[in-house]
Amino acid sequence: MSRFTYRDKGYEVDAGDFLVDPNQWDENFAEGMAQKNNIPDGLTADHWAVISFIRNTFKEFGRCPMVYETYKNCGMTLHSLKTLFPTGYLRGACKVAGVTYKDGYLEPVYFPHTAEDLELNYANKAYRIDVRGFLQDPGEWDHYYAACRAFEMKIPKLTDKHWQIIRFLREQYEKTKEVPTVYETCDNNNVSIEELEQLFPDGYHRGAVKIAGLRVR
Repeated sequence: MSRFTYRDKGYEVDAGDFLVDPNQWDENFAEGMAQKNNIPDGLTADHWAVISFIRNTFKEFGRCPMVYETYKNCGMTLHSLKTLFPTGYLRGACKVAGVTYKDGYLEPVYFPHTAEDLELNYANKAYRIDVRGFLQDPGEWDHYYAACRAFEMKIPKLTDKHWQIIRFLREQYEKTKEVPTVYETCDNNNVSIEELEQLFPDGYHRGAVKIAGLRVR
């Protein structure tokens, strides 16, 4: 972390100049960060409309709004947004608003109740995956990896049943060094193929197995 100072007030920022704690944001921060992001003439009413929408969305939903949401709700085109924030949406508008795409990326519902508290630096953890998104080394798997894959697959929530399947796959792989077949998974967990489809709509291998950090070779 480093420190960004404007008008004698300091703020903790990360390596990319994003505010570490979005709740410490104020208008002074926005004005100072605007200067660093190619907005030398100050923030106009149009700038503040975008900033306010991003901030209000964060306050209400705990997440950074998508660029589609922002330009539509502010009645702008992508070109006008680019004119206002030339360094980009995430690296311009959201940065000035004191919010990053990491804020609200994963909700607590994606983690099992038994998982240890995840530190913020897990957001920067890297995993080695192949071209299809499968974890190359099953030993690198953790709950955060599973949660991220589920989020990308648009699974609304990792339920106890999801985690039961994931744990079964992991445990069986540890014992046999083989990924259980779909038949074994359904039989051992008393789950029908229809229920499995509802739990992992992307498929058994491309859904459940991938989330469990495994792959069929």
